[in-house]
Amino acid sequence: MPIVTIKVTREGSGPSRHALTAEEKAALIKGTSQLLLDVLNKPLESTFVVIEEVPPENWGWGGLPVPEYRKQQQSKHQ
Repeated sequence: MPIVTIKVTREGSGPSRHALTAEEKAALIKGTSQLLLDVLNKPLESTFVVIEEVPPENWGWGGLPVPEYRKQQQSKHQ
C-alpha cells in the first residue's frame, strides 16, 4: 500500500491564485497513482496520494523563506 505525499506551496499555479484547483489536484492524484501502477505494478485502489499545500512563508529555499528568496532573485535579474 503506497502512500505518496506531494508538498506544494499554497499559491496556486497562476497569477492571483492562492491554491491549487480541484482539477489540478485530481490530475496530480491520477498521474501519481498511474505512475506507481506503471512502474511498481501497484493497483490504483491500493495507492494513497496526499497533497499538502504549504504557505510560502513556511517553506525555506536558499536559507530564506520563499517570499524573501524570490525577492532576492528578482533583484538579481533586474
